[in-house]
Amino acid sequence: MSSVPLEVSRVQADKTVTLTSVPASSTQPLRSCVKSMLENYFNDLDGHEPGDLYEMVVREVEHPLLETVMVHTRGNQSKAAKMLGINRGTLRKKLKIHNLD
Repeated sequence: MSSVPLEVSRVQADKTVTLTSVPASSTQPLRSCVKSMLENYFNDLDGHEPGDLYEMVVREVEHPLLETVMVHTRGNQSKAAKMLGINRGTLRKKLKIHNLD
């Protein structure tokens, strides 16, 4: 079962929210970018075995995610943790790992 991406339209005056289907290709630039970079990574291996691929990708994506959320929440860790769906302790650990504390 595949999920259909939704575009959310908000109307401030009457608080109406409209959900409409959007073609998957137009809503997944991050996914496309990650996939393209991984394909380049595999092509550049030249027969060598890849390393800890999962951790490598998570580190690369997690840093800008945390950085952007912290800017958006003006450094409020409670709001940032809620937005990210993690607890504040986990957020603090991740911020420290990425030197964003």
